[in-house]
Amino acid sequence: MNQFHVIHMKKIKQLALIMLAAFFTAGILFVENTLNYPVFSTSEGPKAVYRGETKNKEIALTFDISWGDAKAATVLDTLKKQNINNATFFLSASWAERHPDVVKRIQEDGHQIGSMGYNYEDYRDLEPNEVRKDLALAKEVFTQLGMKDITLLRPPSGGFNKDVLKIADQQGLTIVHYSVDSDDWQNPGVEEIIKNTTSTIKGGDIVLLHASDSAKQTAQALPTIIKEIRSKGLQNVTVDELIANAETKSSEVK
Repeated sequence: MNQFHVIHMKKIKQLALIMLAAFFTAGILFVENTLNYPVFSTSEGPKAVYRGETKNKEIALTFDISWGDAKAATVLDTLKKQNINNATFFLSASWAERHPDVVKRIQEDGHQIGSMGYNYEDYRDLEPNEVRKDLALAKEVFTQLGMKDITLLRPPSGGFNKDVLKIADQQGLTIVHYSVDSDDWQNPGVEEIIKNTTSTIKGGDIVLLHASDSAKQTAQALPTIIKEIRSKGLQNVTVDELIANAETKSSEVK
């Protein structure tokens, strides 16, 4: 009888340990998913955009540029061949002031320009005053380059919090995130970039692509991406056009 009691208690302890481990694992997965969930607004304050309305059958191709001399021109050449003259380019101002000729071409080709600040530092790691200084310096550079009406901001590395939202809003900037990540900066292969971009794309999506030199396969993927977008009955517009007079989507910053 004692032996049965001991064995029975051992089984109970084993079952308890298994259940504890299961709850622990589930807890970790919950935290990871929560931390990785994109968050875009305060409950009552300024909002950041990550997509527009699905029913409009419009999407926005966006390109980040923070460094390099070669790939931006190649991407622009490809867009021109594909008759796309309304993409949105988010530029690091420190890059822009070193490449005024490319900035000029982006404008002349009809594309919209948004800011990524000046130094390309994660704003979540900076004090509020440092964020303000970086945005002010970026504005000064863009003004010198003939762009006084920039209203869109994609924070460096895509990271922001409530403070960054409020500061951007105070400076007349709308933070733009994205709903489709091509993952092109990791150079996973042209086919993978195409799949990442087009497999689930629908009206309202804002697509993240890159035209920095780190994205070596983006230009090759673009013709098929654009073909797939058109085959789905979607058309490209600038971010401004996507969010104008539309019910844009946002989620609360926790």
